[in-house]
Amino acid sequence: MSDQGFTHLDPLGRARMVDVTPKDPSHRRAIARAKVHMTPETASAVARGAIGKGDVLAVARVAGIQAAKRTPELIPLCHPLLVGAVLVNFRLEDTFIEVEAEVETYDRTGVEMEALTACSVAALTIYDMCKSRDREMVIGDIALWEKTGGRSGTFRRPGYEDELYDS
Repeated sequence: MSDQGFTHLDPLGRARMVDVTPKDPSHRRAIARAKVHMTPETASAVARGAIGKGDVLAVARVAGIQAAKRTPELIPLCHPLLVGAVLVNFRLEDTFIEVEAEVETYDRTGVEMEALTACSVAALTIYDMCKSRDREMVIGDIALWEKTGGRSGTFRRPGYEDELYDS
């Protein structure tokens, strides 16, 4: 099976961790995004700092950073990496909060999973902190938006340049 392109399977079809030791370390970066859809009242309360559990975005930012560092504990075949930097930012809109996580390393494999995990856990934290106000929230649109470095080169989701932001 592994000769058909399944890199995480050995020749007998069993799960294995890909051997990255022959690869040269390089600078790698990944950006992922997610959205937490919510009522306008909930989004407004987050923006005003009026959620009873505290500063939603500050807690979600720390949760995302921590999650990026612990990704190999959550994703079974993910390599442990020296995560060099993690940035978690938010864009508040009327009916959703968009989460963006950027992760960088200088290592033998990429940080896409770390960025996706950071983004997902930050979104889950927003949900957790706001659930008493809005049980109908939906987390979605979790996707890799950009990846640089490594043998496969650069990937940018179409529309990426049009949606850059900081907050």
